Amino acid sequence: MFEAFERNFPRDPWGRYKSSAADVPPFPGLREFFEAFGGSSFRGGMYRAIHPADLGGWKERVSLGFPEFEARITCFGYDWLGSVFALDAKRLEGGQPGVVMFEPATGEALEIPANIQTFHNVGLMEFGEAALATSFYDKWAAAGGAKPKYTECVGYRKPLFLGGTDELENLEISDVDVYWHVVGQLIRKTKGLPEGTPVQVRMG
Repeated sequence: MFEAFERNFPRDPWGRYKSSAADVPPFPGLREFFEAFGGSSFRGGMYRAIHPADLGGWKERVSLGFPEFEARITCFGYDWLGSVFALDAKRLEGGQPGVVMFEPATGEALEIPANIQTFHNVGLMEFGEAALATSFYDKWAAAGGAKPKYTECVGYRKPLFLGGTDELENLEISDVDVYWHVVGQLIRKTKGLPEGTPVQVRMG
C-alpha cells in the first residue's frame, strides 16, 4: 500500500517500535500505515511516523494552537521542524480524508491535496521540498546540526510569525512537547492581534 514511500524514504535504524493500531479511526490506509511505520524515523529524522500510543498527545499539542481543528483531525506524522501532518475528517481528497499540515513556525494550517496514501506514495516525492523543507534540512545537517530524536524537533528560537529569520542561526534542537506547548500558546494568543502586541506565555 505504501511501496513507493518505502522505496524513497529509507527507515532509520533507531526509533522503531512494534505498534498496534487497533484504536485508530477507520480511515482507509490509516491502520495499515501505523502498523507498518508507527514510531519510525526516516532519512535521518527528516520525517517521523507517530506511534499510535501518542495520538492523543499530538492532538492536544496541535489543538492548543489550532482549536478549530480539534474535533476533525487525526495526526499521523511530523517533520524535523516540528510541523505536523494530520487527516482532516471534514475535507476529502480522492474520497478519503485530506491531509492538513500544521506549521508551528508560521502559525499556519495548510491544506495538502492528498490523502494518506497519495501523500506518502506521490506527494512527498513531488512536493517534498515544500512539505519537509528538504534543502534546509540538508543545510542544517551539513553545518553539523544534530539529527532530532523521536521526542525532539529542530525548532525556531523566534518563530517566523513573530518576525524570526528563516536561517540556521535561528534554529535549535528542542523537546517537541515543550516547543509545541510554547508556540501553540503564541499562535492562539496572536491570531488577529496587531503586530507588536505583547503576549504572555505560561511555560508550565
